[in-house]
Amino acid sequence: MIGSWRQRSKPLTAAVGGMPGHAGMLNLQGTRKRAIDRSRSRLFMVMVMIMAVYAVIAGRLAYFGFLEPSDRVRLALADPTISARRPDLVDRTGRTLATDINTASLFGEPRRVVDVDTAVEQLATVLPDLDIELTHRRLSSKAGFVWLRRELTPAQQGKILALGIPGIGFKRETRRFYPNGSTASHLVGHVNIDNVGIAGFEKVIDERILSDLRAAGFADAALAEPVEMSIDIRVQSIVHDELERAMERYQAIAAGAVVLDVHTGEIVAMASLPDYDSNDPVQALQPDRLNRMSAGLYEMGSTFKTFTTAMALDSGLVTMKSKFDASKPLRIAGFTINDFHGKKRVLSVPEIFIYSSNIGTAKMADVVGIEGHRAFLHRLGLLDKMSFELPETATPVEPAEWKKLNSVTISYGHGVTTTPLQTAVAGAALVNGGRLIPPTLFKRDREEADVLAKQVVRPETSDMMRYLFRLNVERGSGRRADVKGYWVGGKTGTAEKVVNGRYSSDKRFNAFLAAFPINDPQYVVLTIIDEPKPEEGTHGATAGVNAAPMVSNIVRRSAPVLGMRPQFGEDLNMMSVRY
Repeated sequence: MIGSWRQRSKPLTAAVGGMPGHAGMLNLQGTRKRAIDRSRSRLFMVMVMIMAVYAVIAGRLAYFGFLEPSDRVRLALADPTISARRPDLVDRTGRTLATDINTASLFGEPRRVVDVDTAVEQLATVLPDLDIELTHRRLSSKAGFVWLRRELTPAQQGKILALGIPGIGFKRETRRFYPNGSTASHLVGHVNIDNVGIAGFEKVIDERILSDLRAAGFADAALAEPVEMSIDIRVQSIVHDELERAMERYQAIAAGAVVLDVHTGEIVAMASLPDYDSNDPVQALQPDRLNRMSAGLYEMGSTFKTFTTAMALDSGLVTMKSKFDASKPLRIAGFTINDFHGKKRVLSVPEIFIYSSNIGTAKMADVVGIEGHRAFLHRLGLLDKMSFELPETATPVEPAEWKKLNSVTISYGHGVTTTPLQTAVAGAALVNGGRLIPPTLFKRDREEADVLAKQVVRPETSDMMRYLFRLNVERGSGRRADVKGYWVGGKTGTAEKVVNGRYSSDKRFNAFLAAFPINDPQYVVLTIIDEPKPEEGTHGATAGVNAAPMVSNIVRRSAPVLGMRPQFGEDLNMMSVRY
C-alpha cells in the first residue's frame, strides 16, 4: 500500500514540482495584457487629441460662420503694418508737428452688391470726384473685397451710411495729420496711404525706430512719447513767411533759408520754396518742389570766397596785412578773370573780402596751391556727401582732376556744386571757433555736439573771419543784412547760372551767408534766391539787394523769439578796428 502510494504520488510530486513553469506562463500572459492595455490607452489619447484639433477647427469655422461677410473679409485681409500708429512729432518747444487721427476707408464686397449701377450712382452723390468707370469695374468683379476710397471725412462716412447700400462697408484706419501744412513740409516729410513714412523726418522715424518695432511684431505699439525735432516752429514760420515775400518781391522761381545753431549743429528752421502741403503729398512729386537746401546742388558764388580767405589765413602763408595786385585782369588757360566792381589797384585781404575781388581771391588760393585748396574744402565737408538724417540729401560735384584753372574758378564759387545747407554748416565752423559740427534735426545739447565736433581751422582764424564778416556788413556788400542790436556779419554770393552750357548774365543764383551776433555767434543764417528780378525802378539784382535783406528780416523777427536781447554800445565797434 505504501509502495503503491509512493508510485501514485510521483506524478503528483511531478505535478507539484511543475508549478514554476505554469507561473511563467501566467506572467507572460499578464505582460501581454498590460502591453495591450497601454497601446489602447495611447490610441485613445491620440484619438482624443485629433478630436480636440478638429473641435478647434470646427469652432473657428463656426465663429467665422456667424460673422458678417464684411467682418470675415476684414479679418482675412488684416495687415499689421497698415495704418500702424506712429509717434507724434513735436518741435523743440513741444508744439505738435505731426499726429495720428482716426479715419474711415470705404470698401466694397462685389458678391454682396445687389445693383452695381445704382451703388455707383449713389456713391457719386457723396464723392463727386469718384472714378465712375474704375469703381463700376471693381464692384462688378468676382473679388471678395475691393478698396473704393481711403481716408474719408466723418461727414462723407455719415452720408454714405445713410444711403444703406448693400455690400458697402468701412474700415477704421489711422491717418497722419500735419497741423502746420506746408510750413515745415520738407523737414517733417509725409507718409503714404498706409501711414508709412516715405519722405523727410517721417521716413527717418520708420527706418530708425518703427521698423524695429514692426520686425518684433509690435506694429500697433507706437511709442508713447513724442519724438522731438530740433526745429522751432515759430522761427520756421517766420522763415517760411519771409521766403514767400521774397519770391513775390523779387519775382524769383525759388528761394530757401536755414537757421543753424553754431554750437550744436541743430537746425532751428529750414525751408525751401516752392514746397508742398504734407497733408497732400501728391504735390511733392512735382519736380520744382524738391528741398533745395539739402537736395539741391548749386555753384554758391562769392560765398565761397569766405572759405578761400579762411584757407589762406589758416595756412599761415597769408595774413590780414597781406596785399595782392588786383589792378588788371588775371589771364589763365585762355580765360580772363575780372572783378565785377574792380578797384584796379593793390588790395589788402580785408579789401579783397569786402569788395569781393575775384582776382585777389584767386591769387590767395594760388598761394596755398591746388592740392591744399582741394584738401581744405574736403576738410570743411563742402565736397563730400553730408552726414544728415534727411534721405533727401545730394552729393556735391567737383572736377575729377583739379588743374590751376579749376582752383582759380572754385576760389570764387564756380566749378563745383554743393548744397546750401553744407555751405551754412561750413560757415558755422568758421565763426564758432573753428569746429565743424554735423547738422541734425534731432535735439542735441552742447556736450553731445562736442563729441562730434572736428577742429578744422585754428581759433585765431575763426576770430579773423568774424571780423571780416562784420566788416563786410558795415562797409561792404552786406549792408542790407544788418539789424541794429544784433550785430550781423556775413558774405554775399552772386553766381551766374549756366544756361545751354554757358554762364548767363541775366540769370543768377544769389546767396547770403551770415552769423549773429558776430561778437559771440549763436546762429548762422543762409538765404538763397533763384533767378531774382530787379525791383521796379531799379537795375540790380545781386545778392546784396535781395539775399541780404532776406537775412535782415529773418534775424530781426527771429532773434526775440529765440530769447536774444539786442545789444547796444560802442564797445562792440572794436570788431571793426581789431585788425
